[in-house]
Amino acid sequence: MDGISGGDDFAVGCVLTIKTTFGNEFEGQIITYDRPSNILVFQEGLKSNPQSRRNIRLLKANYIKEFSFLGQSEDPLDLKNCYLDLNSLQSKEDAAVRKAEIDVERIGVGVTAEAQSIFDALSKTLPVRWDKTVIVVMNEVRVSSPYLAESVTGGIPAANERVRKVLELERRRLQTRGGGQ
Repeated sequence: MDGISGGDDFAVGCVLTIKTTFGNEFEGQIITYDRPSNILVFQEGLKSNPQSRRNIRLLKANYIKEFSFLGQSEDPLDLKNCYLDLNSLQSKEDAAVRKAEIDVERIGVGVTAEAQSIFDALSKTLPVRWDKTVIVVMNEVRVSSPYLAESVTGGIPAANERVRKVLELERRRLQTRGGGQ
């Protein structure tokens, strides 16, 4: 919309229906307007329960094709009216920390990229973990550097054979990928 670049029409708290130049249409309340970047920040989801989730949408004002003023609402940034589910946020943080800890344990320290690739391949079908630079499979089979079939020790013969087979297949795949480069 040609006339929308000054942002003076966009006061915090205004509830608008917006049609964009991309053909999208949505309803939202203006949270803020950043004049230097010409970006409006909208809060969507006003019709539902005040404690429900809401979407935040950032939109460059020059992408607004047309808008309709639906009314003025309370200040969206008024702390008395803001609701944060701290238990939900804490649960999300705890889950993210647990996932990060699990992800970190899957990365070998002081091992080659090839060793990490072998670990990753084994982990797709078998429970694995690192014990320094040794890959431990099913808590009994150990694969030491240089991570060849002959490097497999411990465990029952069937488990050893399974690990050797995956190891050989991964080594072939690595050689094929390395030879094609």
